[in-house]
Amino acid sequence: MDNNLKVGIVGAGIQGVCSALFLQKKGYQVTLFDRDEPGGNSASYGNAGHFSPYASVPLNRTDVLTDVPAMLLSSRGPLALKWNYVPKMIPWFLKFLLNCRKEKMMHTAKNMHQILNQSLPAFDELFENIDLEGLVENKGVLYIWTDQNLKSRELENKIREELGVKQQLLNPKEIHDLEPNIKPFYHGGVFYDYARHTRSPKKILIKLLDNFIEKGGKFLKLNIQKVDFDGEKPVLRSETQRFIFDKLVIACGAFSKKLTDMLYENIPLDTERGYHVHFKDCEHLISRPVVYANRGFGITPMEQGLRVVGTVEFGGLNNPLSKSRVKNLILNAKDMLDGLPEHKDEWLGFRPSLPDFLPIIGPSKNYKNVFYSFGHHHLGWTLGAISGKIISKMIAGENINLDLQPYNSIRFS
Repeated sequence: MDNNLKVGIVGAGIQGVCSALFLQKKGYQVTLFDRDEPGGNSASYGNAGHFSPYASVPLNRTDVLTDVPAMLLSSRGPLALKWNYVPKMIPWFLKFLLNCRKEKMMHTAKNMHQILNQSLPAFDELFENIDLEGLVENKGVLYIWTDQNLKSRELENKIREELGVKQQLLNPKEIHDLEPNIKPFYHGGVFYDYARHTRSPKKILIKLLDNFIEKGGKFLKLNIQKVDFDGEKPVLRSETQRFIFDKLVIACGAFSKKLTDMLYENIPLDTERGYHVHFKDCEHLISRPVVYANRGFGITPMEQGLRVVGTVEFGGLNNPLSKSRVKNLILNAKDMLDGLPEHKDEWLGFRPSLPDFLPIIGPSKNYKNVFYSFGHHHLGWTLGAISGKIISKMIAGENINLDLQPYNSIRFS
């Protein structure tokens, strides 16, 4: 292997930074590009902070079709649409509906499980080189639900059981013992005691990036506007500069489509818009992340306060923040906990989603020196390290003991 190979990575979120570190371990010269400061306002800053190795049940579930209309009509539900974006979403939705069959759902679940299973050990390899300063807590993640839509909950539990996911079903008393401050509206729940969470996704991202730079990596804050080629070598262009590389990784989340379209690959990538707010000085109210499954949102104790995060809004990258979605999160949080103060920090971020709810990790269809790592929907944070490890092994031409076919972009052509 030629260790002097130069690799460029577009996107300095958790996918890009983890890919950079694993490639650097193999001796490559790596340059990371992002138009914003890493951890600024991106999905790698604003997410729920879970490391969720259990989360293999996809959103393309067989019961989604019957549930969607009710979800959209409820102002308190987990799903919303920006109506001006509906015409643009139709092709994506049609592909999504085709993936809501049992065999497609199980295909997604099985292949998410395959990489989720290795997600924590891959992070541990990167965490060995930084001082975590108590930023990661091993207290598990708790899901709770009411007695509505119990069939959906049973379906999720059954799929996870079939895949061999370790889960602990809880009754109301056991939930109360774990989280006594949560109002007792719940009917049941499930606890993943081996899951973890971070008290600041941004701080972890910055520590990983600093580690990459200390070891000789380069970060350039530039808006990459174009990809073209010098022979077979990829060339990145900003407004004023051009950079030539031996290999290129595109890892800019929901913004990746702009670049893949330039590579003549029509990938149906869209965004699920997610929101968060913080309640300052309330993080002591719970000991671990708690997800309210019926309403598709969760609360995580973080350094910034109690972070309330979640729900899905289809509305593209350009629509403004929806006050109604923020209000929905606040009301949901108040249904779970008493005595919450005024909220702070309204945030909107973009989850990159593909209609079969599997990420794309692998080579470009048309250019053998270009690799993709995006489309990780709700699991971008959890899958950062394992995706980066896979990409580094692909670029090095090493054997990977995983079936990588399901993550290939060719599935959409």
